[in-house]
Amino acid sequence: MTDRRTFIRTLGAAAAAIAASPVAKGAEITAESLSGKAIAAESGKDGGEAGRNGLIVPAGNALKITGTFLDEISHDIPHQNWGEREWDADFRYMHDIGIDTVIVIRSGYRKFITYPSPYLLKKGCYMPSQDLIDMFLRLAQKYGMKFWFGLYDSGKYWDTGDMSSEIECNRFVIDEVWEMYGRKYDSFGGWYISTEISRKTKGAIEAFHEMGRQCKEVSGGLPTFISPWIDGKKAVMGTTKMTNEQAVSVQEHEREWNEIFDGIHDVVDAVAFQDGHINYDELDAFFSVNKKLADKYGMQCWTNAETFDRDMPIKFLPIKFDKLRLKLEAAKRCGYDKAITFEFSHFMSPQSAYLQAGHLYDRYREYFGML
Repeated sequence: MTDRRTFIRTLGAAAAAIAASPVAKGAEITAESLSGKAIAAESGKDGGEAGRNGLIVPAGNALKITGTFLDEISHDIPHQNWGEREWDADFRYMHDIGIDTVIVIRSGYRKFITYPSPYLLKKGCYMPSQDLIDMFLRLAQKYGMKFWFGLYDSGKYWDTGDMSSEIECNRFVIDEVWEMYGRKYDSFGGWYISTEISRKTKGAIEAFHEMGRQCKEVSGGLPTFISPWIDGKKAVMGTTKMTNEQAVSVQEHEREWNEIFDGIHDVVDAVAFQDGHINYDELDAFFSVNKKLADKYGMQCWTNAETFDRDMPIKFLPIKFDKLRLKLEAAKRCGYDKAITFEFSHFMSPQSAYLQAGHLYDRYREYFGML
């Protein structure tokens, strides 16, 4: 074993040799700076790019994010008030890290809507200043992406627990959207059934099946997906609590979602469970069950890798990179098919209103060797 004095003498001799070389002229070389280079080189022997970026974990050992929601009917995060110029720049940032799928998380929420819907305007919704659906489809086409349309959310389910109103509204929305945009744009790639549930919920199977069936029938079989949440320890929305005392067990989660998948798999092609409601040491257990059930019913298993932080009392800020890394690494270990996120523009974009989001973008690119 080399003692400290011998190590310092070795570094000193190496520094003197480097200082005498033409390359080092004008640069101050010290034992301390050389030791830092030595440590960085040592950490990068097997990692290459990881060593150069200062990472001490294997670089890129995770599932890449290749899809994102677009949240333009913001419910609990601030609106960024972007026009087409800002959105065009954001699509370019997305494209640069390999995102090929964009999903409008909901085409409307209560009275605010993303496009001039003849049906919803007659129902008292407000006229939007821009046709965001048309803009998103054009930008998706420009950047070689597929656009997925998120259905309308009347808000009545959240108020009453009754899903029949969602079926009724979307019966008209699905038809008119396909006529207005689906036949016009090749970038129209699928449908998102936006009603969110976490567990076996009254009427959920029937509602998902009816809306999924209509989406497929009207569009000639384009794919559909859902993004439910796991009723885990961090499922505390709408409360002041930080933990859920009635969190679902892995066994209950498997039993309940086995029943739901059995009832919807013929009209729902993929499931992207939100990953932020469970603890990081529970990821593999729940992810393994999700993958097993999806495989059983012939569905794609995606992860909705949330890029906002649920561990803080402030709702909501961009997530710490290591938390995102842990979730994406678990998705890769469990053999997931795709990672999407909620959502790039607020929590990961270099032009987000949150300064931290651009830093997350940089850390992500470093980790996957994109810098």
